[in-house]
Amino acid sequence: GLSQYSSDPRTEWDLSAYSTRDQVLEAVRNLRYKGGNTFTGLALTHVLEQNLKPDAGARLEAEKLVILLTDGKSQDDANLAAQTLKNLGIEIFAIGVKNADEAELKQVASEPLELTVYNVLDFPLLSSLVGRLTRVLCTRIKEKSNKENADIPVNTGPQLSPTDLKISAVTSKSMHLTWSPPLRPPKKYRIVYYPSKGGIPKEVVLDGAVSSLQLSNLTSHTEYLVSVFPIYDTVVGDGLRGVTSTLPLSSPRSLRVSELSHNSMRLSWKAAQGATQYLVLCSAAPNGAED
Repeated sequence: GLSQYSSDPRTEWDLSAYSTRDQVLEAVRNLRYKGGNTFTGLALTHVLEQNLKPDAGARLEAEKLVILLTDGKSQDDANLAAQTLKNLGIEIFAIGVKNADEAELKQVASEPLELTVYNVLDFPLLSSLVGRLTRVLCTRIKEKSNKENADIPVNTGPQLSPTDLKISAVTSKSMHLTWSPPLRPPKKYRIVYYPSKGGIPKEVVLDGAVSSLQLSNLTSHTEYLVSVFPIYDTVVGDGLRGVTSTLPLSSPRSLRVSELSHNSMRLSWKAAQGATQYLVLCSAAPNGAED
């Protein structure tokens, strides 16, 4: 599978799209380069939420590897997103070209770094990595596969996936999530949420026995994307997704001016629900005195 990214990640093809080496190579030859920004954290989140799902071709019993290829320093928090993947048992290899930040590559990549971090001065030099990287990848897959439990079911369905995500009690800064657990209780849940128009993803990890969460400290009047992922010992089940907007902040109403004098006035208004302080700004009208 392959995704390109700038400020908006784009899936070029899923893991299930091609079944032969020649088909994959032909797809690579036809790939159009996507220029733009370098939001690596958003891209890694996209890979987890879109490309590593069973309906995108990710087999539950197979090892999960992500190879990141970048030529610049990330403009968002790549380390947080990478840590989420690594916590789920997904191995990350980081390859930098030209202006890539080597310190960031080492933060993002899995251990041991001598096998998972590569840096070259220009794109043509990537060809020199192919042989070694191929051997390392195949060896890592074999090593991990030998340790895996062979009893993992191949099909998720209701067995491993929660259902019926409900978002309620929405205010200007909070919302409440509930969902129905899968038939096989997960070890933990991972909840990811972020503004749909861009923002650093935040996450909460819950015990698998819990099936509700209160999200707080949200931004008012903002649309949020919410995802709930069940986490098992060796696999991540298919996630639930929802979209909800927080309410706008309430405003003060009925502003009145009274008790006018040559250098003072009294202001009064109806309170805004939930306000803890007010900021009052005063300036002279055009052609008036100084502020």
